[in-house]
Amino acid sequence: MAVRAVRGAVQLERDEAGHMDERVGALLTAILERNSLVADDLISVWFTATPDLLSDFPAAAARGLGIVDVPLICAQELDIDGAMPRVVRILAHIETNLSKAGISHVYLGATGALRKDIAQ
Repeated sequence: MAVRAVRGAVQLERDEAGHMDERVGALLTAILERNSLVADDLISVWFTATPDLLSDFPAAAARGLGIVDVPLICAQELDIDGAMPRVVRILAHIETNLSKAGISHVYLGATGALRKDIAQ
């Protein structure tokens, strides 16, 4: 087993706690599914949110999915002029047999433009 990192992002339509839970939950679920992972494969997860998202902690979505024994942390993205608004990003550290090249990084919807080099 190797320790790897997997990235992902999703853009919210609005800053609302229920909507954030739904969209971040969908992103986290897609990351797990596309990489054939289960919650026990997660080592830790970093969530970042753009400064315009204030309604909830993105990590709350993971807890809502039953991911309760994995260290999670939330942080704020830099406030850069012209940056895509209402974006939550994930950096998950995982245990996997996948090679670095075999990792599926998940950028849902418009966030695919953020990392055209790795978005799948």
